Amino acid sequence: MSDEQNSVVRIDHALLAKLTNGLGDRKTVEKICGDFGQLYSVFLPDVFHSETGIGIEVSYVGFQSGLMRDLIAELGDTVSFSDGQLRNWCPNFVLACGSGFVIALMERMLGAEESMVQQPPERPLSDIELDLATMVFERIANVLRSGVNAPGSFEPLLERPHNAGDRPAPDPEAPLEYGATIRLAIDLGKVTSEIALIIPQRALLKTKVVVPKPKGQVAKNRQEWHDKLMEQVHRSQVTLEARIRLQTLALQTISRLAVGDVIPFEDKDDVKVQVRANGKDMYNCEFGRSGERYTVRVRDNVSTEDELIRHLIG
Repeated sequence: MSDEQNSVVRIDHALLAKLTNGLGDRKTVEKICGDFGQLYSVFLPDVFHSETGIGIEVSYVGFQSGLMRDLIAELGDTVSFSDGQLRNWCPNFVLACGSGFVIALMERMLGAEESMVQQPPERPLSDIELDLATMVFERIANVLRSGVNAPGSFEPLLERPHNAGDRPAPDPEAPLEYGATIRLAIDLGKVTSEIALIIPQRALLKTKVVVPKPKGQVAKNRQEWHDKLMEQVHRSQVTLEARIRLQTLALQTISRLAVGDVIPFEDKDDVKVQVRANGKDMYNCEFGRSGERYTVRVRDNVSTEDELIRHLIG
């Protein structure tokens, strides 16, 4: 197919979207996205401070219009996503959050002072950090719900967050859909990151954003947030590895090892084992066996519980 024919296909699809209220003009989309920006700038900091005691600043950066799949891809590899739906408003919006905000928030929730938390490197989130991202996305979605006033007062439904690298590829057979990305800067102390809403224009164009009056929540919400975070942290699965020191061998011997050769442990009596996770030593153990399975028995802790949690969240 020629470039000219390809161009015709794209123009036809955009025209069809405009005729069926799935694509708006720039001025209209810009106005609605700006209203969302005001909603989040005013309301999200109040929600976070009232529930965590942690101050954040949110500001509207701007918007982008385009195909939903392209808008999502353009947000990059170091964001996490959560797909959502809100009955009587939109069945398929997407929320995104930069990894830096979640990493910094985790540090603050675990007791770090604001002055101690520096801009973290952008990277995919760990499983434990994705647990915290669940709570972040819930607050972002609740602000969305309060601003669009969908009939029926239904709660938003969100899928578990995932890193950009784990997002499934778009279905090539799915109908093309236009959306708008609402981009917001979010500052937590010295840490600057971004959150975004990717909303199909079919829902966006029917939306009249209302900015509720900010109001503090009851103080117990802070403890509930902390308790929920700690529950998620303690529930998270962590992969452990054990290291056993082997007998020292000459390089010449090592280079000639073959299938079936045996290397003795260094210890002759109780075999000492170091158990670690994410590169950090956790326990000193003894090597043993229980039935048909080899095991290790914990002898002593190398780090305190708080030190381990702070390390394992990364």
